[in-house]
Amino acid sequence: MAAPAEAEAAAGFTEAAEAAELTRALGRLLPGLETESKLGRRRALEALEHALEEAVRPGADSAAFQGPWARLLLPRLLRLLTDPAEGCRALAVHLLDLGLRRAARPRDALPRLLPALTARLARPEPTRPPPEPCEELRLALVQLLHLAVDLGGAALAPHLDDAVRALRGALLDPFAAVRREGCECAAALARATPEHFHMQSESLIGPLMQTISHQHWKVRVAVIEATGTVIQFGSGNSVDDVLSHFAQRLFDDVPQVRQAVTTVVGGWLLNLRDRYSFFHKLVPLLLSSFSDEMPEVRRIATSLWEKVGLQWQEENEADLKDKLDFASPPPPNYPEHESRPGLGCRELVFRNLSKVLPAICHDITDWVVGTRVKAAQLLPVLLLHAEDHITQHLEIILRALHQACTDEEKAVLSSCVRAAELIGTFVNPEVFLKLILAMLKKAPSASGLLILASVIQGCPRNALQPHLKVLATELAQEHICQGSENSLYLEHLLLCVQALLSVCQEDCRAASLQLLEVLVTVMALSGAAGLEKKAQQTMDTLAEVEDTPNRQDLYRKHAGALLERLTASHGEWVVHSVQLLKFIVLLTQAGPAVGEALQYVIPTLRACLQPTTDPHMRLKLFSILSTMLMRPKDTVDSQGSLQFHGYLDMVISDILAPNLQWHAGRTAAAIRTAAISCLWALISSDSLSAKQVQEAQETLMPQVLATLEDDSQTTRLISCRIISMFLKNSGDTMEPEKFLKVYPELLKRLDDVSNDVRMAAASALLTWLKCVESLDGKSAYQSNVQFLYRELLVHLDDPESAIQDTVLEVLKEGSVLFPDVLVRETEAVVHKHRSATYCEQLLQHMQATAAAR
Repeated sequence: MAAPAEAEAAAGFTEAAEAAELTRALGRLLPGLETESKLGRRRALEALEHALEEAVRPGADSAAFQGPWARLLLPRLLRLLTDPAEGCRALAVHLLDLGLRRAARPRDALPRLLPALTARLARPEPTRPPPEPCEELRLALVQLLHLAVDLGGAALAPHLDDAVRALRGALLDPFAAVRREGCECAAALARATPEHFHMQSESLIGPLMQTISHQHWKVRVAVIEATGTVIQFGSGNSVDDVLSHFAQRLFDDVPQVRQAVTTVVGGWLLNLRDRYSFFHKLVPLLLSSFSDEMPEVRRIATSLWEKVGLQWQEENEADLKDKLDFASPPPPNYPEHESRPGLGCRELVFRNLSKVLPAICHDITDWVVGTRVKAAQLLPVLLLHAEDHITQHLEIILRALHQACTDEEKAVLSSCVRAAELIGTFVNPEVFLKLILAMLKKAPSASGLLILASVIQGCPRNALQPHLKVLATELAQEHICQGSENSLYLEHLLLCVQALLSVCQEDCRAASLQLLEVLVTVMALSGAAGLEKKAQQTMDTLAEVEDTPNRQDLYRKHAGALLERLTASHGEWVVHSVQLLKFIVLLTQAGPAVGEALQYVIPTLRACLQPTTDPHMRLKLFSILSTMLMRPKDTVDSQGSLQFHGYLDMVISDILAPNLQWHAGRTAAAIRTAAISCLWALISSDSLSAKQVQEAQETLMPQVLATLEDDSQTTRLISCRIISMFLKNSGDTMEPEKFLKVYPELLKRLDDVSNDVRMAAASALLTWLKCVESLDGKSAYQSNVQFLYRELLVHLDDPESAIQDTVLEVLKEGSVLFPDVLVRETEAVVHKHRSATYCEQLLQHMQATAAAR
């Protein structure tokens, strides 16, 4: 017992000796701190610095240092914090740091240290600068405060007010490093005084939120982390004050900032005392990081969320007992690339979904692009957790998607499509089809069709199959498939068909007629070649589903039913009628299937091509008819001559003849050109027999002769060719009066302004001469032929050599009729011709012909 007492007495004596020695040393130096000379004070401080460094060397007794430090040095150093000389203030701060670190009881200094630091850091008014003008010194003061917090611990509780005031000034300091140090100090203060900090924590939230958008990302990270700690150990009421600021930081360009938000929010969800009150506000923030562009942020968010869900599940195990004991399997058609969240995560989202959805549905249509993108990305994450529980919220979700799918931002659209696919996965088709189809019936829109296509894409095949026929029938209704000619609307309509084919596959055979009608409508209304090509590719897919070789066979299967439905309203058609456009698509695309449905095609054409109907519609239909008649074996005559020829008289008498009549106006002239082109395609296609051509000639020759005077060069040219064709096939059977009316009209065309027409007319005159040659009583036509010779000889003097050559050939060929007459006519005019060479060639030809005979 005596030995420890002696050792303790010896230690006490040593401590007292060291304290006395330090006191004497300080007594010699301290008066220098009171001098008016700045240099003197500085030298005294430097000397004190040296003395303190000796005092705080390793092995020195801190208890011996405590007395002189607290009694002599601390008060004087605190006064020097207000010294006019910056260098003196800096040395004073440094000496305070050394003293605090060496003192045996640093907590004893807090009552005097905290007010002094607050006086130098706290702003008297928010608009005024801090009392300490030097940035580096303010940083040193905050670091000193941080040291005091670390050393003081719970003893800071009585001085919280001073500490918080100092920190409020530091958090708003112009110097970024001071703000960062202030954030770290605030977090340390919260951890050091957990029992009392909540009384002052709200005072720091305002300055922290003013700093959270600082231009330096490291400051922003420090603020976020400090806010997390301040609220964790402070008042939970402050969560509402910081949530909007945290949400904004999720849009930060710096990934470290977004990562800090994710980490802090995840920590709150795990550790915040009042977290159950804030689940509906914090969960969306954490889940928003699931779609962050940085993998590390996504990984942290996923890890934290799994911990949150597992902790909640353990805390509520009694409520979840049945679900834990009888775990439900994943829904059918669950997304393959997604892992199913745990039960706790799913329940946590489901129970808070009603509070979260209204905010998301509001933000998804916000005017700020970033807000819309974040809200849209969050929606599928929530739906993946809620699974079939989203049924009760389906109406509000569909309404929000309907608006969001009109967004021009691709990121918003892709997320909305994903959300709609999840609706298809988790919700009964009967439920979502009822709502979506009602929405489309009320106001058809591109966004509504995109939603429908997406939910179909996500729906399981066996669930959708019972509704397939109804769905296809609705799509084929006029209010949907003809709801708009907008290319985006049509593209989304096409997506619906593609989705049905992709999901239901062979089941689509039951609705192939309706789907084909939708595809025909898309092709009819699409103005872009790319969309029409997509529709044709989709039609090929439908043909594969139908197990038919190609789309032509698909048309052959359904063309009759489609045309019957379409043509029922032909009396109301105008050039822009959708039914007319669909009719044209069928005529141009169905190919041989047209020949199997002539009972609908030809009567419809007859009704629509009457002179009283829309002239622009007639032009369009004549163009289509001409195209078909140029390929009759692939279109109207695909079933053999008997079927098409049964409608031939209707085509000639009721369609072509009325439209070859002359009417004033450019549009009427264009219609005559189209009609004459159809006639030429008909008789030149080799699908008509000679007798049928003769019958056409008997009906149409007067109208064709009249078109030789038409203003259109094309009309005159084609008319000459048709007359030539008529003469070749039935010239020798024509009545003489009608036959003789032909050549004078053709002679007029030799004076046409177009050389092509003149040459075609000359060719037709040659055909007429050959017809005369084949007649039994050709001598009766001698005077007419002589007149024709005389007129043709005039054109041997034409300025165009091509015309001269053509007329010469006509005269040579026609000289066999009455050679003597032609010789006399030629000799009578040979001396009058500027180009006598042609006349001489003609005479030589006839002499050679006579010699040959």
